[in-house]
Amino acid sequence: MRSIALLGVTTLALGLALAASPKEEGKKKEEKPRADIATDDNLDLPNYDLSLDSYGEIIDPSLYEELYDYNDLAPKIEVGTLAPPTKRLEGVGSTRAMPTEAPRRPPPTSPTTKPFGPGLLGSITKQGLPTCLVCVCLSTSVYCDDAELEQIPPLPLETTYLYARFNRISCIRASDFARLKKLKRIDLTSNFISWVDEDSFRLLSTLQELILAENRLTALPALPSSIVRLDARLNRIQSSGVRPEAFRELKKLQFLHLSDNKLDYIPVPLPEGLRSLHLQNNNIRTMHKDTFCESQDHGHVRWALEDIRLDRNPINLSLFPDAYFCLPRLPIGHFY
Repeated sequence: MRSIALLGVTTLALGLALAASPKEEGKKKEEKPRADIATDDNLDLPNYDLSLDSYGEIIDPSLYEELYDYNDLAPKIEVGTLAPPTKRLEGVGSTRAMPTEAPRRPPPTSPTTKPFGPGLLGSITKQGLPTCLVCVCLSTSVYCDDAELEQIPPLPLETTYLYARFNRISCIRASDFARLKKLKRIDLTSNFISWVDEDSFRLLSTLQELILAENRLTALPALPSSIVRLDARLNRIQSSGVRPEAFRELKKLQFLHLSDNKLDYIPVPLPEGLRSLHLQNNNIRTMHKDTFCESQDHGHVRWALEDIRLDRNPINLSLFPDAYFCLPRLPIGHFY
């Protein structure tokens, strides 16, 4: 009985398998080929059967070279075709290549060239060049430092500040500044000046600062009433070279620096507005009781004069106690 039952089950399973096989084959035949696989409808390719049973076939990749030319996608670079640098021309909307050429030097100026006159550049100097080519002119300031000048060059009429330091200037003529009506500062430090004409500075009504330090002066020049600062240190000025009462009328004078000279006494009278008096390293040996103060007016006080330098002079300041009662500070020097 068990053998008959087993034979019946086997026969039933075999029949079901034979019945399902034709249906699966029909489904396989109805499936469409994949869209990403090229077929003979859009390519001139061999007629492959792209069913599930034909995926083992190998398609030659050389057949796709006609579809994608990858060499066309790479950028092409040509060597040696770079354009020369371009330069935009003023007033022209486009640019074009300009040839490079060495800068040209200006033609040499003849020493016999006629002067330009004291205008923007000034007159022609002894070297045959306008002053503002030998010096540096910035606005109304003229800088002639270390230019190997032997005299004051002709200056533009608008000059306000002149710096001509470290040159070889030996004298100042009255005509050097005669036409300059706006000068406020003249700095002639470190020259060889030993002579100044009478009216070289006296007629300069706007001059406020005159610096003549490190020269060879033996006498002080006449000064305008507008002067605020005079610096003539490191010269050879003697007391005989200072005019009597030379500073009385200089009401605006605040800084008087005459150190490192050959003065024998303090030049008096000193203007009331003086703030700084430097006389160190001279030959001063004595002073008068009225040198700074008015001995008859004990209520007089010189509040402005706070800086007096008398050190390195052969004077004993303690011998003149009545000379300082009007000062806000004692002079600097030896008190023994």
